[in-house]
Amino acid sequence: MFRIGWTGVKLSRKVTNASAAFAQTQRRYSTDEPDRSLFGLLFDIDGVLVRGRTPIPAAKQCFRDLVDGDGKYKVPVVFVTNAGNSLRQTKAEQLSHLLEVEVSPDQVVLSHSPLRVFTQFHDLCVLVSGQGPVVEVAHNVGFKNVVTIDMLREAFPLQDMVDHHRRPKDIIPPSKGLPPIDAVILFGEPIRWETNLQLIVDVLLTNGRPGNAVTSLHYPHIPVLACNMDLLWMAEAKNPRFGHGMFLVCLESIYKKITGCELKYEALIGKPSVVTYNYAELLIRQQAENLGWTRPVERLYAIGDNPMADIYGANLYNRYLKAMHRSRSQVQAQGGSASQVTGDPACEASDDAKCSGQVMVGGSFEHRLPEGCGSILVCTGVYNRDQQDLPSDPEQTVTEQRIFHGHRDFRFDPSLTQPSFIVHDVRDAVELVFQVEGWPLQ
Repeated sequence: MFRIGWTGVKLSRKVTNASAAFAQTQRRYSTDEPDRSLFGLLFDIDGVLVRGRTPIPAAKQCFRDLVDGDGKYKVPVVFVTNAGNSLRQTKAEQLSHLLEVEVSPDQVVLSHSPLRVFTQFHDLCVLVSGQGPVVEVAHNVGFKNVVTIDMLREAFPLQDMVDHHRRPKDIIPPSKGLPPIDAVILFGEPIRWETNLQLIVDVLLTNGRPGNAVTSLHYPHIPVLACNMDLLWMAEAKNPRFGHGMFLVCLESIYKKITGCELKYEALIGKPSVVTYNYAELLIRQQAENLGWTRPVERLYAIGDNPMADIYGANLYNRYLKAMHRSRSQVQAQGGSASQVTGDPACEASDDAKCSGQVMVGGSFEHRLPEGCGSILVCTGVYNRDQQDLPSDPEQTVTEQRIFHGHRDFRFDPSLTQPSFIVHDVRDAVELVFQVEGWPLQ
């Protein structure tokens, strides 16, 4: 057993020095509260709860402990995943079946879920890329005028020429009219990368009119919004698989190779973007209300397996929360109110494209934000402690093979890859949080 630096709390897994300091701070805070401290849990899915379609054994036991005899959650729980090839209802049903507890769609944040708040694009004609029910997904988050890659390929059959078997034979069919495309929405990795890459670049080079010849460079190009920046993800295979982040690397490289200019994003959504955590915090608040809690949630804990998505994102959000609280305190010290905190008071905390993480999702600056967000890294997915030993120097950080796997537009801060805690699996993670907060788990 490994003892953390306060009396009465024991852990069976190794944690870092930074973890102990974080835990001591939270424990001292909770003992000063007249009532039990309130917290919420953010769970990644792939590599934490499941590997592909197979549940990780610790997950079922973990969630049996998280609900009472009536199946009611003991604390607010939200699932935050960079998967985006399904509807929230479908993902909730899958989780309910795999974990054997009731999961509602209102507990699920998919990579595209925060697009609901990007209402300025909802009435535009958008090209969507991904797989699964992309049209239904697009409509579900608010887009009204949707064009798919297949629709584009059918309208302009001569533009998808890589696969010789799919080229038009004999009679060349005429092109069909489509409305001009105003924006591109990248939901997730597609099935035919070469087709998607070709047609998306066509749209960008022609200012949304892919049937036209390219006569000059339209730059900046029409808006591009991308969901899910994961370079790699963990399924049943022995090694991580390419994620949507890899597709984005290809798209960015092709566009720059052709034009000499950088591909620009209107927004980057999904972990580690702060906007995703703001959206998850909204759902945590709603879950807390459903549990009958009358006081605000004080802390969040994000449990994940990917240092560059889950841990980086949770730590970036923690930095954002600290910056927001500092800004509010400064305004209130000058006799103002929280509603006067405007602009980008926490831009220092986020390196999202165009500071998209500053979007306040579903709330205002009046509501009380959590004090912080702890990050917990499990070893059942992308991160493997056997292959990637912890640095002996606590000032060093945990990264994926010491190579930056994050997105191009996120300035790399090595300190943000350092988790608050490292444990073996999700059950250990939940037990740790309940110990830190002084709650009985069973």
